[in-house]
Amino acid sequence: MDVRVVYCLLLWAAHFFLAVPHTTPRVLSNESKTGYEQDACINLIPCQDNGAICIQPCSPSFHGETSFVCEDRKWQMLSDACASLDVQSLFQRISQSELPCSGGHGGGAGEHLPFVGGGKLGPGKPGDGAKHFGAGNHSCQADFSCIIPDILSSPAIPGNIADIVELLKKISLLLSENVTRGKMQSYSRIANHILNSSIISNWAFVKDRNAGSILLDSVNLFAGKLLLRNGSESIQEPFIATKGYSIHRNTSGKSFDFSMEFNSTGNITGHVVIPEEELLRLPRASKAISVAFPTLGVILETNRPDPAVVNGMVLSVLLPEELQNILLTFEKLNKLEQVGAQCVGWHSAERRWDPRACAVRAHNISAVVCVCAHRHRTYRAFSILMAPAVPRSSLLDYITRVGLGLSILSLVLCLAIEAVVWQHVTKTEITYMRHFCLVNIAASLLVADVLFILAAIVHNAALNYQLCVAATFFLHFFYLALFFWMFTLGLLILYGLLLIFFKITRSVFLAAAFSIGYGCPLVISILTVAITEPKNGYLRSGACWLNWYETKALLAFVVPALSIIVMNLIVVIVVVVKTGRSSIGEGCKSQDLSSMIRVSKNVALLTPLLGLTWGFGLATIIDSRSLAFHVVFALLNAFQTREALRMNCFSSRRKWGLEKS
Repeated sequence: MDVRVVYCLLLWAAHFFLAVPHTTPRVLSNESKTGYEQDACINLIPCQDNGAICIQPCSPSFHGETSFVCEDRKWQMLSDACASLDVQSLFQRISQSELPCSGGHGGGAGEHLPFVGGGKLGPGKPGDGAKHFGAGNHSCQADFSCIIPDILSSPAIPGNIADIVELLKKISLLLSENVTRGKMQSYSRIANHILNSSIISNWAFVKDRNAGSILLDSVNLFAGKLLLRNGSESIQEPFIATKGYSIHRNTSGKSFDFSMEFNSTGNITGHVVIPEEELLRLPRASKAISVAFPTLGVILETNRPDPAVVNGMVLSVLLPEELQNILLTFEKLNKLEQVGAQCVGWHSAERRWDPRACAVRAHNISAVVCVCAHRHRTYRAFSILMAPAVPRSSLLDYITRVGLGLSILSLVLCLAIEAVVWQHVTKTEITYMRHFCLVNIAASLLVADVLFILAAIVHNAALNYQLCVAATFFLHFFYLALFFWMFTLGLLILYGLLLIFFKITRSVFLAAAFSIGYGCPLVISILTVAITEPKNGYLRSGACWLNWYETKALLAFVVPALSIIVMNLIVVIVVVVKTGRSSIGEGCKSQDLSSMIRVSKNVALLTPLLGLTWGFGLATIIDSRSLAFHVVFALLNAFQTREALRMNCFSSRRKWGLEKS
């Protein structure tokens, strides 16, 4: 028997058995319930257990089912797979010669076999799949135009959206050879129907949560096969636009400009530029195609734990593999000044926005310029995310720059003065230990400040990734070293106050101080990069610093730093108690005043020296949008070094900073 006949018989058998209506209850799980009347979940079945699932059939004119989940004793819609389209019949109209049960067999069984997107067989509509067969079938295969009326007349409900995504996927996989302008126009009209801004909310109830990503991949695959007439092509629909150009190494920089409707209130623009130096990489003439989606960003889930959302159109760029970097300009949807921007690429394998693909080149209140790494198998679609950002202020920038400059200058002077007077101020064991800690605090902070400037220069992680990793590692290490040396100084102060009769040798002190000051930071820094970098979670997006949202690598700095601040705060409290105890309450006003002055001086000295001003960073974490908190934090820490060193390095001949009368 002919294999094609057997295939058709098997399909008919499957259709017969699956078309038999279910008359017995279907229990999908212990927590799932099935309703057999319209609105049964809402009206008949009580919602008692949170997380319970109820499934009910669609109305008679639709096929599929609707799922509800129990939340707070109310049924909430989870997914809606009710559909009216018969996508298998639609697909067969445009691929008649390629299916095994059609063509020379006189319109066999498969010609009318109903099919529901996602592989489910269903009843379909009487006559669907037949009314456009016959004389016009050849022209339908040429440009897919015969299925357009059925699709555009169907409601863009979640079930139909899922089926249309499945149809576009099938067309991209099986019918993407020789994509003419007519085919691309029909394909775009179909996609435009489910990308309309007025029905975007329906995507929330599509059963397959990856439907948006599947649509993006399907469009990219199909558009990538577009044939260019006379070296260029442009196909525009309200919510999807495709442009293509022929390119070669002698072409000046190519660009694509898009201005498209986002909603009823206005348009949104996008701009793609292929730099001329990139075109020089081309070994032969090729083509560049870009597809713009003004509304697809709302559909694609961000899959990020932070509250970032897409703030521009999605631009797909289909280029030869030799081209690596492109420039993209996105107009912002939300143009508020306090909204930050992040350039991202869609990772087609992991189906998420990936900040490693792009870096911000320029940024203003209305637009963002991104430089992105185009990877044929990974990154082909790009956009921008918005998130509440650290408030940008010229005052804040000025304080940071001036404070950083004064800090570096003070540190250099401090180390120079220490080198000159070292022999004179380290004659006793306790002064040697004090100045040894002070020198290492100054050296660690000086190196950290220089690395901070270097990290700001190479913050473009997409183009200087290895250098950015190295800068972040050493920045992390030396900032930790700063805190651990301040911790060592705090322990030394406790030793001088509480263990007066216990002496430690210089060699023991040096071994313990180096183990704490540099050993602990080295272990923490190495473990952090070793654990997070293999998962590409070491760096944060847009800066050479530790990641927070994906891997929480920043905790490797925050936890040790805050712990040391708490310990040093205890040290200051002990100092206040010990130095203020002598004469308070004895009735002598002059001694009381002297004691209060002594306590105030010690607190003023130890607060910056032991890094307690960094504790104010907690306020910026609690309210990250407050400009006042950021300004105060910048002021305290920018001038921490100058104040601490003024009272120590420039008074190196004075007695140990804790005054005792």
